[in-house]
Amino acid sequence: MDDLIFRRAMGKFATGVTVVTVKTEQGIHGMTANAFMSVSLNPKLVTISIDNKARMREKIHESKKFAISFLSEDQLDISMHFAGQKKSPKEIEFENMEQLPVIKEALANVACELYQSIVVGDHTLFVGKVIDLKMREGNPLTFFGGKYGSYQAMDYVIN
Repeated sequence: MDDLIFRRAMGKFATGVTVVTVKTEQGIHGMTANAFMSVSLNPKLVTISIDNKARMREKIHESKKFAISFLSEDQLDISMHFAGQKKSPKEIEFENMEQLPVIKEALANVACELYQSIVVGDHTLFVGKVIDLKMREGNPLTFFGGKYGSYQAMDYVIN
């Protein structure tokens, strides 16, 4: 199977957009990622998937902690900045959570201690134990078919 066809098929799964951040002796580092998953309620664990060639992989190993910020639909420029797609027109504002930088005004910020890392194919899965979180109201920035979008609720009630 062709890599491009596989990538296009995987793009048919709509996701939210996150920015993964760490702080090392060299400063703050961040990258946009949509490969995020909640794993366990007890203990509270989440997973991110990072390409083995990405600099972030070594930064997480070095820091032993990482944060995940779920972006709102108003934070497209932040996503594009950390994806290397374009420079943000303004300075990125961070808040501090458990000595980790998190994106200010994100829908949720999740601070994690590195629980486990697993190399799987050309990516590494980083499992984080959640040590703190905070949430805000708003609509998420989404990603589908290689394009950014926004969420629209349906008028359907689940009983």
